[in-house]
Amino acid sequence: MVKEQLVFRGIWNEAVRNSMLAVPRHLFVPEALRDYAYCDGPLSIGDGQTISQPYIVAYMIEALAPGKDDVVLEIGTGSGYAAAVLSRLVAMVYTIERLSSQAKRADDLLKKLNYKNIEVITGDGTRGLPDKAPFDGILVSAGAPVMPKSLLEQLKIGGRLVIPVGTRNSQELLLISKDKHGDIKKRNLGAVRFVPLIGDEGWDK
Repeated sequence: MVKEQLVFRGIWNEAVRNSMLAVPRHLFVPEALRDYAYCDGPLSIGDGQTISQPYIVAYMIEALAPGKDDVVLEIGTGSGYAAAVLSRLVAMVYTIERLSSQAKRADDLLKKLNYKNIEVITGDGTRGLPDKAPFDGILVSAGAPVMPKSLLEQLKIGGRLVIPVGTRNSQELLLISKDKHGDIKKRNLGAVRFVPLIGDEGWDK
């Protein structure tokens, strides 16, 4: 997976590649789909949700440019896979999942696998996590209609935010950074397709 999907497509960050090598992706997909866990594509994890294609996970995390002392917020826990990859690169990951069934499964699995620097929260990810803000990085694993204002406000000066923005069926992956003056800069990383970001500052349920 790492050699043929990540290195081949230009994921050069060695720490990201090593983390993808270390995290057992097959444990984060339903048992019936484990033979396909390392294939080049997303997979259903139930409740209308998916685990993203391995390359997209690596691409988004590389764009986030995480550092070992960073505190990162993830929106859209899903199975917990991206949080697990992130956890090996940063000091702390807070991850929010709106579906309680997904959040519990992810939390149980992450604890079973002894990931100690991840906290799973059930709630509206579009509102962020103000009591733990500001964050060095914010990773959003669902497509938003517009950039949630709350997430921008919770991004630290010098921080980076990666989020898909567009329609329910097609988005542009944006890298958003906040400079030392608090000004926002945006960079388009390409076309993607994610499940909708549901919440007060996202799509209606």
